[in-house]
Order: sequence, then structure tokens, then C-alpha cells
Amino acid sequence: MKIFLDANVLVSVLNKEYPYFTYAARVLSLADTKKFQLYSSSSCFAIAFYFSSKKSGAVTAKNKIALLAQKIKLAENKSEDLLAIASNKKINDFEDGLQYHAAKNAGCTCIVTENTKDFHFSEIEILNAENFLINHVL
Repeated sequence: MKIFLDANVLVSVLNKEYPYFTYAARVLSLADTKKFQLYSSSSCFAIAFYFSSKKSGAVTAKNKIALLAQKIKLAENKSEDLLAIASNKKINDFEDGLQYHAAKNAGCTCIVTENTKDFHFSEIEILNAENFLINHVL
């Protein structure tokens, strides 16, 4: 199963932000299984680096990002995604549209985010980390 991780999931793990850390870390641990492939986007990594560097400093943040990059595949956007996002009246936040299209391009069947309402337009399953674990792992 291909899973897309939104930036807030990455930030929760990098900064050990409770109460989300426990569930987000468990989702990230699925990268070590054959059943799940984890994806995120370059913009999610950039957002995660920014917040991690604010808490831990740039050197530590880079080291943490490097560890994540060994486990998480990169989902990319296509140029036509920009027009699709701009013309879709249901997408209010351009960044969320980018994440959604990157997930679709990678063939992900679920987006894990703590801001599930931000993806109200999605045709892909949207779950927070806790519900993802309940519905697909436990």
C-alpha cells in the first residue's frame, strides 16, 4: 500500500510533538515493512526542515531529514498539476493541492495528515495517523 505523508506528520516526528508523535512515529516505522511504501513531497520535506531547524538548529534538522529521506520516497508534481489546482474551485489551499496531486502521481491510496479537513476535495482516502493505524495496521 502506498501512503503519502503530509508535512505535519513529518514535523510531529522530527519535533516530537505530542499527542501526534506517538501515532506519526508508528506510521513512519511502517517504512521498514514490505506491505507499505511511504511517500512525501519535496515541499513537505522543506516544511519539515523549516520547523525542525527552528527547534533543533539547521545541522540537526538536516541530519533528521537525511534519515527520513532513506525511508520515504519522493512523490513529484507534474507541470499540468499547477493548472489543475488553479482551476479547481474546491481546492482552497494551493499547497494542499500540490500534496494531493503528488500523492496521486505516485499512486498513493491514502494521505496521512493531521489536517484531514484540508483535503475535503480528495478522491483519495484521507486519515490522521491514529485512524490510519486503526484502519490499516492494527
